[in-house]
Amino acid sequence: MGLNGSSPLPRKLKLMDIYLPIAEVAINPLWLLALGCGVGILSGMFGVGGAFLLTPMLIFMGFPPAVAVASQANVVLASSVSGALFHWRRGNVDVRMGLILVVGGLVGSAFGVGLFALLRRFGQLETVLQISFVVLLTSLGVLMTLESLRAIARTRTATRQRAHIHTWAHGLPLKVRFRKSQLYASALLPFAVGIVVGLLSAFLGVGGGFVMVPLMIYLLGMPMGVVVGTSLFNMVLVAGWSSVLHAVTNQSVDLLLAGLLIVGGVVGVQYGGRLGARLPTHTLRILLGALLLLMATQLLLGLTLTPDDPYTLG
Repeated sequence: MGLNGSSPLPRKLKLMDIYLPIAEVAINPLWLLALGCGVGILSGMFGVGGAFLLTPMLIFMGFPPAVAVASQANVVLASSVSGALFHWRRGNVDVRMGLILVVGGLVGSAFGVGLFALLRRFGQLETVLQISFVVLLTSLGVLMTLESLRAIARTRTATRQRAHIHTWAHGLPLKVRFRKSQLYASALLPFAVGIVVGLLSAFLGVGGGFVMVPLMIYLLGMPMGVVVGTSLFNMVLVAGWSSVLHAVTNQSVDLLLAGLLIVGGVVGVQYGGRLGARLPTHTLRILLGALLLLMATQLLLGLTLTPDDPYTLG
């Protein structure tokens, strides 16, 4: 069912349409390839995973939120495998840190899938997902825009700030030496970060890199050289685990849908990277922030406006 209570996707097969049995939707596969390509272009331009863009877009198109979230985990898995292998070959993965993050991620994913199934059973899943995306996209859009404006100001004043400051978190017990990251810190910190990212990955179908990377830099104090590779290493296992849990618990993973989106995304990211290289970094972040706020507004309108037919059944 779409945001306005009706489904904009065709229910009957037309020329070139395919039927997605899990989503219970008939659609021209070219639309899904185009969507994947479009999100891939945005991912290449802005340097983001694109999962938090693709999931609400699928909901806009009328896909059941449960299928959009669960199938998106496979898209995250595919993109994470490619990136993780790239960084693994270059020695940019802190395996010890990554494994602690994974343990936390597996716990968080189990909670996320359980919450997902509970809300679906009570018929509140779509509403809670839309509210969650409104909060998430609005927060990211505002923070990204403000950070870009501050970065522009710092560039003009030529000031430098410390990326990592010691806080109360460094007094926590269970300290472990992470040689690759050159850290001696409590294992509780990466475990907690993993739980948060696993919960987001399972419940919202997002990769979680936009949350994990800043936390790894500013909270854990990891050097940038190993942050991205370790984050991708974590997401390979967490996204794969989330996908399996969704398939077993909710039976909502549509592999055909995920496959078409992956193919489109692989093509689009190449063009997005070239286009993004031509624009200043701060400009790209401001544009992405505006896009996120626009999507959040659309979701909010879908929650507050009266639907054309409030009694339409999905």
